[in-house]
Amino acid sequence: MKDELKDTKDFLQNISDQIHYFVKDNVYGDLVLTVQILLKFIFLAGLIYTIDFVLKLLVNLTFRKFFDKEKYPIFKSIYQSRITNSIVHLSALAFAGSALYSVFYRHPKSFTLLEVIVNLAIIFVIAGMLFRVLNTFRNYFVIKQDFYKIMALNAISESVKIFGIFILTVIAICTIFGIKGGTILGSLGAITAVLVLVFRDTILGFVTGLHVATSRSLKVGDWIGIPKYNIEGNILEINLLTTKITNFDKTISSIPTYDLLTTEIKNLQVMSESNTRRIKKSIYFNINSFKFLSVEEIEKLKEINLIEDYLKEKASEINLEKEKIEHRDKIINGRQLTNIGVFRYYTQKYLENDPEIDKESPIMVRQLEITTQGLPMEVYCFANDSKWEKFEEIQADIFDHLLVASKEFDLQIMQIGLPK
Repeated sequence: MKDELKDTKDFLQNISDQIHYFVKDNVYGDLVLTVQILLKFIFLAGLIYTIDFVLKLLVNLTFRKFFDKEKYPIFKSIYQSRITNSIVHLSALAFAGSALYSVFYRHPKSFTLLEVIVNLAIIFVIAGMLFRVLNTFRNYFVIKQDFYKIMALNAISESVKIFGIFILTVIAICTIFGIKGGTILGSLGAITAVLVLVFRDTILGFVTGLHVATSRSLKVGDWIGIPKYNIEGNILEINLLTTKITNFDKTISSIPTYDLLTTEIKNLQVMSESNTRRIKKSIYFNINSFKFLSVEEIEKLKEINLIEDYLKEKASEINLEKEKIEHRDKIINGRQLTNIGVFRYYTQKYLENDPEIDKESPIMVRQLEITTQGLPMEVYCFANDSKWEKFEEIQADIFDHLLVASKEFDLQIMQIGLPK
């Protein structure tokens, strides 16, 4: 190995000497030195380019021939991110560093300058290779469709790139001017607070990305709602600093990524995945329209099929109980049926018999706290279709029916701002 290395150096020195004396014999005046350096530089650059081209060709051919990229996703990820190209570039530059003295040993000033340039090139290639390593992991997780790890990697890679550029700049300055790294880093201690302030959003975005990935609470594609911004749509992308959301009106909203950690987020994706969507809506009734139902009114309501059996059962129970109490003729004594109570039961049975309501999810009709606008009766259930257009149609059909059906029970619906 040592003999081969020595032979290579001797070969390069021989070529360098031939160029040196050829220019000396054929070029006159002040241009001799310039032409010597220029031709030697072209020779070395051409040699490096040839080595780089041949190695890249061999490595890529090897990957195509011996590695099944479809069967081994890690090899596919490496090939797509072009890490092999960075390794080849690094090998060619390493050769340039070792060959530099052999070609320019007669020109010490040029050698010093070119040595700095080669070292800088090596630094940039190493930095690029590290970034490509991150892309390799990202490509691998994309193939595996592990979106949570992709989000974590996005947060890490963006942060690494920012701080990597900073460190790369420090190293480049040290290389160019021959300054010790400790001197520059020591001087940065005085402005640490300023750096933290400048990178505040970056740090928060990094932490948020890791939190979202590890908690698995959100991922790209999820349907979310953010009440703070009145946003509802699907997550388009989660970056280090901003998160983009495609709204249902085809617009795109951008929010700071750290808001995913500090703001209330409603993840509605579970409804989309189960193909159900919640209905939670109230009707306000005028309390003055509430009343006990008389025997005649109960008989009339028995003609409604959904509550016929219920009314017969309840009327029978109430009549049996009234036989045992005094003043049974006064309607308030003992249990009684009310128009609002019977309508609530009717609404429950109507929802249970609606084919467009999911029967595996909760179905509930309840009274909420009385307000100045009346008594709210809330319908809580799930439509069996999560598509927005179909959901709105199902919800509208239900309330169209209930609003009109309430008249059969002598109930008055409150209309805020209109004459009663």
